[in-house]
Amino acid sequence: MNRSFRYMMVAVLLLVAAWVSAMPATVPPKAKLSGKVVDIKGLPLPGAAIYIHEARTGTVAGIDGQFTTPEVPVGKYLVEISFQGYASHLEVMTIAENISHVFTLKETYAEHDAVTVTGVASATKVKQSAQPVSIIKRSDMLRSSSTNIIDALGKLVPGVSGLSTGPAISKPVIRGLGYNRVVTIHDGIRQEGQQWGDEHGIEIDEYSLQRAEVLKGPASLLYGSDAMAGVLHLITNIPVEQGTAKGNLMSAFNDNNGLRAISANLAAHDKSGFNWNIYGTSKSAADYRNKYDGRVFNSRFKENNFGGYLGINKSWGYSHLLISSFNQQLGVVEGARDIASGAFLIFPESPAERVATNDELNSRQFYTPGQNINHFKIASDNNIAVGSGRLAMNIGFQRNQRKELGDPDAPTVPELYFDLKTVNYNIQYHAAEKNGWRTAYGVNGMFQQNKNLAEEVLIPEYNQFDAGAFIYTKKTFQQNLTLSGGIRGDYRRVTGKGFTEGTEVKFTGFTKNFSNFSGSVGLSYNANNDVTLKLNVARGYRAPTVSELASNGVHEGTDRYEFGDTNLKTETSLQFDAGVEINSEHVSINFNGFYNRIQHYIFYGKLTAAAGGDSLVNVDGTDVTAFKFRQSGASLAGFEMNIDLHPHPLDWLHFENSFSLVMGQFGQLIDGSNRLPFIPSPRLQSELRADFKKAGKGLGNLYFKAELDNVSRQNRIFTGYNTETVTDGYTLFNIGAGTDVLHKGKTLFSLHIGLNNITDVAYQNHLSRLKYTDANNATGRTGVFNMGRNFSLKLNVPIGFKL
Repeated sequence: MNRSFRYMMVAVLLLVAAWVSAMPATVPPKAKLSGKVVDIKGLPLPGAAIYIHEARTGTVAGIDGQFTTPEVPVGKYLVEISFQGYASHLEVMTIAENISHVFTLKETYAEHDAVTVTGVASATKVKQSAQPVSIIKRSDMLRSSSTNIIDALGKLVPGVSGLSTGPAISKPVIRGLGYNRVVTIHDGIRQEGQQWGDEHGIEIDEYSLQRAEVLKGPASLLYGSDAMAGVLHLITNIPVEQGTAKGNLMSAFNDNNGLRAISANLAAHDKSGFNWNIYGTSKSAADYRNKYDGRVFNSRFKENNFGGYLGINKSWGYSHLLISSFNQQLGVVEGARDIASGAFLIFPESPAERVATNDELNSRQFYTPGQNINHFKIASDNNIAVGSGRLAMNIGFQRNQRKELGDPDAPTVPELYFDLKTVNYNIQYHAAEKNGWRTAYGVNGMFQQNKNLAEEVLIPEYNQFDAGAFIYTKKTFQQNLTLSGGIRGDYRRVTGKGFTEGTEVKFTGFTKNFSNFSGSVGLSYNANNDVTLKLNVARGYRAPTVSELASNGVHEGTDRYEFGDTNLKTETSLQFDAGVEINSEHVSINFNGFYNRIQHYIFYGKLTAAAGGDSLVNVDGTDVTAFKFRQSGASLAGFEMNIDLHPHPLDWLHFENSFSLVMGQFGQLIDGSNRLPFIPSPRLQSELRADFKKAGKGLGNLYFKAELDNVSRQNRIFTGYNTETVTDGYTLFNIGAGTDVLHKGKTLFSLHIGLNNITDVAYQNHLSRLKYTDANNATGRTGVFNMGRNFSLKLNVPIGFKL
C-alpha cells in the first residue's frame, strides 16, 4: 500500500484513540429489558421476536409471552417487537434499571412502518427518515418471480429499474441514474467491483439475502462519492434472537431457461452471546427463450457462492467477522445472426464462425465471449460502548477478479483481466443523546489498487484513495416532527500508471485530486397516526471514475472503443424531495416527487469522423465505433406513487397500484438532442392479491395474486450520435400463488409458484442492452428480445429450534 494510505490509517487510529481517551474511564452500567408480548385480547404471543437494533441483539418470547433480553449498556434504543401476521411495534425506549413492559400487537394485513439502517447514522423508523426508503423482506423476495435481485427490486420498489445484459447481468438504476451514481452496500461494506462497466453486475448472492433497503435520493452525506442517485443496501447476516437457531433450505426452478438453484443457511445465537451464520448457493441456467428469437444463444450462466459470519454479542457491544465469496461464470450475448436464416452465430467474424445447432442452443457449455468473476470479501464489524456513547468500526477488504473471454481459439485465456483490491473503512462515534439531539461523527473511505493481468488493457493500472469526514444529527420535537441532516467533506486522489504497448503509448501516467462537500437537511412530520409529510434537500457528489478519465481500448461485450478524458470535472447535484404517506384502515397511499439538478454530468457519445459519419478504430482488422466521455449540465424530475386498497372488513383483499415516471434532459442541445440517455420508461404496475393468514388446519399465509405490468413507449430519447432508439411499450400479465404447509402449528415448508408473461409477449425493455445487437435480416427486427413466458417454483424449508 502506498504512503498516503499508511498516513490515512495512522490518522484514523489517532482519531479513534482521541475519541476513546476523551470518554469517561468508568464502565457504563448495564440493564435488561423484560416484559410480555400479547395480542389485543391479552393472550400471549409465544415466539414473538424482541430486537434491540443498536445493540444487534434480542430474544424471543416464551410460551407465556414473557421475555428478558440480554444485558445492554444503559441508554436509549430503538426496540422492535414483531410476530408474523401482526403489525410490528417500534419504540425508542430508555433501557435502565431492568425495566419491564407489556407490548400489545394488533393483527394486520398491511405493514405501515419499519426500521431502516440506510442513509441514517443509526437504526431509525422509516416514518422518521426524511428521504424515501423502501424495505424489502425475505418473504417479499420469495413471493416475487424474477430473474435476479435487481429485477425483483424493480417490481417491488417504484423508481427502481435495471440495466440488463440478459438474465444474469443487471445493474441498479434509481430514478434514471445508474452505474457509479448508485452505491451498493452489502452488510455494511461498500461493494466495489468495476461497476462502471455496462455488463458488470452487482456480484452478490441474491438467495442469501434476508433483507434489502433502497434509499432514493443523494446520500453522499454518509457514503461519499457516487451516492448521487441513492443507495441499495443488501443485508445477508442478521443475528438471530439469543437462544435460538434458524435457517432455510431453498430450491428454485424457472422453466424458461431451465434455472436450477439450491441454497441453504443456518444461523445460531447461544446464551453466552456467541453467534454465527453460514450459507451456500449453487445455481445453473441454460439459454433463455422468447417467441421471436427462440433460444437466445450464450445467455447461460452458473454460480457457486458461500459466506457467513462469526461473532460475539456482549453487554459492551458486539464484534462480527464477515466473509463472502461470489463465483460466477456466464456467457455474453452478442446477438450476431446468419444473414440468410437469422439464426444465432457462434464465434462470429472468426474462421470458426457457424450457425448454432439445436444441441448447442440447449446445452450449458460456455462459449466466447464470456466472463469469469470472483468477488471475495472479508470484514470486521464492531460496535462498542464507550462511556455514554458508542463507537462503531467497520473495516473490510475485498478483491474483485474479472476475466473477460473473447478468443474462440483460446476460450480460457482472458482478453481482459481486472484485478481490483479495495480496503474499506468506516468509523463512527455515536454520542449519547443530549437535549434530544442524537449526533454521530464519522470518517470513512477506501483505498483501491487495480492491476491488469491480461495482454489487452482498457483502463490503466491505478491507485485510488478516498477519505471523508461528516457530522450527522437528528432530533424529534414533540413526538411528531423529526429534523435530521448534516455536512460532509471529501477528498479523492487517483494515480494512473503509464503503459506502453509495443512502441505505442497506450496510457500516459497522471495524478488527479478531487474534493467536494455535501450535506442534507430534512423534515419528517407525523401530522397524525395516519399521515406523514416529508421534505428533504440534499447535495450529492461524484468524482470521475478511472474509466471515464483514462480508458483507451475495446471493452469486450460492449462493442465500443472507449476514450477517457483526464480533464473531466466532479459531478455535483442538488436534489429536492417531497413526499406524503397516508395509512388508514381502508387505504395506504405513498407519493414522492423530486427534482435533481446536476452540474458536469458525465456521459459518453460517439465520435464523429472528420469526413462525417461515425469515427471508427481498426482493431485486429475489425472496425469498432469510437466513443468519448463528455460533460454537460443536466436535470431530472419525476415522481413515484403507490396506492394499496384493502377495504375493511375485506382486509385480506389488496388492490395495489404503483406508478413511476422520470424525465431527464441536458442543459443544452448535444448533436441536436437534449434528452438524457437511457431513462426508464414510465411504468404502471397493478396487483390484485388475496392474503389468508389461516386456511384450515394445514395451510397458513395462503395468497393468490394477479399482476399487470404496463410499460409505456419511451420516445424521450437521446438521439445524438445515434445513441438510442425509441422503444415500444408493452403489457405483461402475471399470476402467482403460495402458502405455508403446517403441522401442529409449525411450518413444514413454503411453496411459491408464478407464471410470468402469460400471453408470451415479445418485448424489449428500454434499458436492455440486447436491444442494440445485430438486426435479423430474415425478420427485419433489430436486437434481441426479453424473456418470454416463464413458470417459476420456489420451495423453502425453514429450520428453527431453541438452543
